[in-house]
Amino acid sequence: MANEEDDPVVQEIKPKQQKVELEMAIDTLNPNYCRSKGEQIALNVDGACADETSTYSSKLMDKQTFCSSQTTSNTSRYAAALYRQGELHLTPLHGILQLRPSFSYLDKADAKHREREAANEAGDSSQDEAEEDVKQITVRFSRPESEQARQRRVQSYEFLQKKHAEEPWVHLHYHGLRDSRSEHERQYLLCQGSSGVENTELVKSPSEYLMMLMPPSQEEEKDKPVAPSNVLSMAQLRTLPLADQIKILMKNVKVMPFANLMSLLGPSVDSVAVLRGIQKVAMLVQGNWVVKSDILYPKDSSSPHSGVPAEVLCRGRDFVMWKFTQSRWVVRKEVAAVTKLCTEDVKDFLEHMAIVRINKGWEFILPYDGEFIKKHPDVVQRQHMLWTGIQAKLEKVYNLVKEAMPKKPDGQSGPVGLVSGDQRVQVAKRQAQQNHALLERELQRRKEQLQASAVLPGVRIKEEPMSEEGEDEEEREAEDEEEPMDTSPGGGLHGGLANGLPAGRAAGDSFNGHPPGSASTVARELRAFVQATFQKQFVLTLSELKRLFNLHLASLPPGHMLFSGISDRMLQDTVLAAGCKQILVPFPPQTAASPDEQKVFALWESGDISDQHRQVLLEIFSKNYRVRRNMIQARLTQECGEDLSKQEVDKVLKDCCVSYGGMWYLKGTVQS
Repeated sequence: MANEEDDPVVQEIKPKQQKVELEMAIDTLNPNYCRSKGEQIALNVDGACADETSTYSSKLMDKQTFCSSQTTSNTSRYAAALYRQGELHLTPLHGILQLRPSFSYLDKADAKHREREAANEAGDSSQDEAEEDVKQITVRFSRPESEQARQRRVQSYEFLQKKHAEEPWVHLHYHGLRDSRSEHERQYLLCQGSSGVENTELVKSPSEYLMMLMPPSQEEEKDKPVAPSNVLSMAQLRTLPLADQIKILMKNVKVMPFANLMSLLGPSVDSVAVLRGIQKVAMLVQGNWVVKSDILYPKDSSSPHSGVPAEVLCRGRDFVMWKFTQSRWVVRKEVAAVTKLCTEDVKDFLEHMAIVRINKGWEFILPYDGEFIKKHPDVVQRQHMLWTGIQAKLEKVYNLVKEAMPKKPDGQSGPVGLVSGDQRVQVAKRQAQQNHALLERELQRRKEQLQASAVLPGVRIKEEPMSEEGEDEEEREAEDEEEPMDTSPGGGLHGGLANGLPAGRAAGDSFNGHPPGSASTVARELRAFVQATFQKQFVLTLSELKRLFNLHLASLPPGHMLFSGISDRMLQDTVLAAGCKQILVPFPPQTAASPDEQKVFALWESGDISDQHRQVLLEIFSKNYRVRRNMIQARLTQECGEDLSKQEVDKVLKDCCVSYGGMWYLKGTVQS
């Protein structure tokens, strides 16, 4: 190309339209110009015949069109600078356009090529036809164009393109760099003030001047993403709230020890606040934190492999996490068989938190963090309650055989390794010796309890076993769970309903091993929970009540008095003392319900007008496992002495029962 000063084009424009086209002449006499290529392009665009509509009238590509594009929507940060005689002159910019070559002539060449091909095909077909066929022509008159149709046509892309093509070119005169007109325009870029005193805005500190020169862009702050998408910038991360920082880190890392999380968040972050935030987005597995499934699989998402909805994926991943709370090893085929998910989905779950070992299975990716377990017992206990609720839900969904939870109060399994046969024998001997010592201590404890009962027969004393190895609260609760529940029919209804506290329980007795002073406070807290729960759900099995209680514990702050340990017997006694009664539902002999699921409790009096109707309904289910609706309605009419409306019967059934297969069952007793 020739020197830029000789190109007879461009002008300085402040366009009102969004698009500007500039046509620049090409120096065809320059030795760098390929004449044959220019002639070929002109021939392809205009054809052999040149007329007024030709793009290149000289049969040579002698011009090039440039089309503008907007580089940025905010130009307040940019200025044109001119340095002269030790002074820097800045002029603000109100618009920036970038010119790029336009290749619209190639589209014209393609259109010409298609026209020539169509003409050749038409000529060949006309030779084969003896005479031209007569075709019927339908004449249509266009309807008057409505205002809405006209507006749509004016705003259409085709109309705008046509209008743009019809716009006439404006001939410009180019002024070179050394031209007097260019020199005159350049003077406007210089500050006209002769004295520095007049420029009062520059009498500022360097930081204030930079703020004036480059003010923060409100648009960019508005468009700034809330969180990094694929690349995690720690500088940007630390500008976010602490809860968002924890969520983003856990979502990216998946599994992390608490110490590593604290090091990433910085030394100035409060560990208590981090503990509070991490429990909202992660679960404790073997002393490490694993991100929750609903964080990775939001509600409306689905599997990229199988299309399974997020709810099923979360359930399957929770099962994998729960298996790792039981052991350090998980077998993929076992997970796939239970969850019924495809191999790719199961593999994704395992890759989040485990490493595959050849001929062994998948091992949890991080070592057991015993230091965190010892340092934060309240958090560990809270997580254990959550895992208990999740375990109950998984057992119900996947029809699992109930397994004993690990003896650690946090529900986490310690490090497990492969042992030989001799090592197993030695471990068995040590366990036998420990069990013998425990049995001796238990025997001594029972003897002391019998002696105390003989001295004070009216007082019931419960002593907790003490051991040097530090037995857990879980073992003591397991002993309480095995105690048979008192179902003496002293205040029962027709022998099918049982109620009342155990005969040996006095008002001032110790409550679940708590001292009498704190026992009353614990009892009040527990009773308040029971009353509030049965006011919402009139019928509950012991299994469902325990699940709701574990969820209630998980919502309490660390160190709450209810974390001291509530046995099943204590929970049942509180239910009976709160005005509820046990319904002895006659389950079928082949039922798969567990003992806790067969213990059904119902609120006997709630204070509303439906109490009598519910009591009659509970009598029916004390003698029948399942009942038809017409039988329930007939019995209600017979006992209440009035014809009940359909709405009243529906309310009673909704409070206490569920329908399955055309039959009605008490809530929690149906076995699908």
